[in-house]
Amino acid sequence: MSKTTAPKMTLADLTPRGFPRYLRRRFHAWMQPRLRIGRVHELNNKRLFIIPSRAGLGFILVVCLLWLTGTNFDNNLVLGLAFFLTAMFVVTIHHTFFNMSGLRVEGLRTSPCFLDENGELELQLSCPPTVEKEALNVSFEGEPPVVVDLLGDHQMEIKLFTPGARRGWYRPPRLRIESRFPLGIIRCWSWAVMDLPILVYPRPIAAGDMPLSQVAEHEGDRLDRDGAEDFDGFKTYHPGASPKHIAWKHYARGQGLYVKEYASYREQTVWLDWEALPGLGTEARLSRLCYWVLKLSATQQPYGLRLPGIELRPSTGLDHKLAVLKVLALYRVPEQASGEGLSAGGES
Repeated sequence: MSKTTAPKMTLADLTPRGFPRYLRRRFHAWMQPRLRIGRVHELNNKRLFIIPSRAGLGFILVVCLLWLTGTNFDNNLVLGLAFFLTAMFVVTIHHTFFNMSGLRVEGLRTSPCFLDENGELELQLSCPPTVEKEALNVSFEGEPPVVVDLLGDHQMEIKLFTPGARRGWYRPPRLRIESRFPLGIIRCWSWAVMDLPILVYPRPIAAGDMPLSQVAEHEGDRLDRDGAEDFDGFKTYHPGASPKHIAWKHYARGQGLYVKEYASYREQTVWLDWEALPGLGTEARLSRLCYWVLKLSATQQPYGLRLPGIELRPSTGLDHKLAVLKVLALYRVPEQASGEGLSAGGES
């Protein structure tokens, strides 16, 4: 894994508000090279961090004040209360730590999304059958957590959502697993980087006409053939015409003897073409093609796709739609951003 450069301190970091942010940046820079990538993460002693929460710092302050009060006034009752709260604080450290230790986080699958929309990551949390876990908070950084309890069932599947930040294969941000059980005065947490990329399609943009290729020769031409089922009008009766095609109602009204004419037409294939969008950048063309793929898929009309060096034959259905969207998502994406390029590590 590449080495992370430590952030430099600036004058703004010396202010009362800036210094805590600087310390967090330093800690994250120190942690980043130590985060292993994998689909399965088991939280053990080496991967868990534990500190007092804000409530815990207030708890410590109260204990210190009680101890000072009991010492100054020689009050054994106050001293006893201070020692009792100190013992409870120490016991809570162990309970909070073991509530996280042994937890197994496995990435199951992802669902694709469009650019800047939410992609879905499905996880399975499990623990040994002899233990129980309570009040586990699982979330991406900056996102609201999902609270999980592993009590009767020692495994549970959850879904998390994160915006697709760039087109192609996108690795979700690191996952934070945290617990403050049972009293909320101790915070124990860990991070996991899931090797489970999300496929991000281009953002569909409705603008301009459908980018069609030139119609191939004879496409849309009329075909006169027996057995055609499309009514195409009337023509004057001629000897040898089939009696079932004679327009008897017209003849009964004295309008002459006519024959119903049927015909069919060559199918006019729809090709969405990159070259039909001149003067636009790569992302703008892909966004417009993506929009028309969605529109044509809704009408069940066969369509194909032509990109420089890539051609997908016309078809319909969900599989064809997903194949076309995947081609658009990965078109001209650097190799290191592909799904294969994201794979690294295993169980950690």
